[in-house]
Amino acid sequence: MTIKKATSILFVPIGLLVVQIGVLAFLGQPAICECGTIKLWVSDVLSSDMSQHLTDWYTFSHIIHGILFYALLTWLFPRLSVWQKLAIAAGAEIAWEIAENTPWVIEAYRKQALAQGYVGDSILNSVMDTLSMMFGFFVARRSPIWLSIVLVVSMEVGVAYAIHDNLTLNILNFIYPFDFITRWQGGG
Repeated sequence: MTIKKATSILFVPIGLLVVQIGVLAFLGQPAICECGTIKLWVSDVLSSDMSQHLTDWYTFSHIIHGILFYALLTWLFPRLSVWQKLAIAAGAEIAWEIAENTPWVIEAYRKQALAQGYVGDSILNSVMDTLSMMFGFFVARRSPIWLSIVLVVSMEVGVAYAIHDNLTLNILNFIYPFDFITRWQGGG
């Protein structure tokens, strides 16, 4: 692959990341945690550090996004190149990351048991979420289907066990909060 081709292939995802950063800054999201530090991992789901640093329990959801995007795009558009599929996946993930940090979605999340103090993502965390999706996308590309399925199920079950939340529960609670899920997440 020539340098020119590699540059043009990477232009779209990098350009989309720049748009993501710009829009999140416009929305008033902080560049990094307002605590002034950058942590590799935050494990306390009820901490104000959640969604503010490099990685946290929700990073696994973004890896799953990548696996699912790869599977869906490969099924829907088998003739697209992997880079075209990545551009579409990055666009979808970044659109979500921007939507997730709008006042309406932040307020909707605050109604959930585990996100009552949620203030949105720091720009650093949001970009890392997008990069985590890209990681999951390439894991799915290089893995047999059975392994991708095992990874998704393992991450969903593991995160549900660890913090009483995961991608599936997050989507369900966002669409319609079930009382039994809310009680379980609240420790009841």
